[in-house]
Amino acid sequence: MIRVLVVDDHPVVRRGLRAVVEDLPEVTAVGEAPDGTPPHGQLAALPPDPRPHRLRMVLQMGTGMHGVEATRRITALPDPPAVLVLTTYSTDADILAAVEAGATGYLLKDAPPEDLAAAIHATARGETVLAPPVAARLLGRVRAGRPSLSPRETEILQLLAEGLPNRQISKRLFISEATVKTHLVHIYDKLGVDSRTSAVAAGLSAGMIRAAER
Repeated sequence: MIRVLVVDDHPVVRRGLRAVVEDLPEVTAVGEAPDGTPPHGQLAALPPDPRPHRLRMVLQMGTGMHGVEATRRITALPDPPAVLVLTTYSTDADILAAVEAGATGYLLKDAPPEDLAAAIHATARGETVLAPPVAARLLGRVRAGRPSLSPRETEILQLLAEGLPNRQISKRLFISEATVKTHLVHIYDKLGVDSRTSAVAAGLSAGMIRAAER
């Protein structure tokens, strides 16, 4: 039996997803956790798996900063469970951030239950699973030879898109304003632009970041 811990910051969505998971064959939901708090306690509290050849899994909803950091911390644990991301976000930045954090699978929330079941079983076998649109985006990125920003540069570009000035970015990321400016120079150079507005426009067009929510 594959054991799944469901993670989402919306209680109603979390419980709905748990119900879907519990209806899948050979899969059981063993707990829930809010997205904002890495679920180390819930993982540690789970009883030992009676079938060690079956991997425990964390089904992670959303890939904002909390989700990516939670994924990174979970996959850094001794004998970590696999992390399958189920989200609405399909930008290059979200996908790459989740994969770099250690996620084994990345599905979009409109995936039918049978695709979710197949992904859970594949991930439990140690296989990497990407939704077709996600795989297409990554392949397109490679073929197009798009400029590649570092995770920190992508993070800063996303905050630019949200309208944050350098001072607020430095406080948010716990770095100096001088460091923010240095990253901006590198971002401008890689994207071939000379302003914050142009950088954001280029990032959105290339799918590196997502539009700020209003």
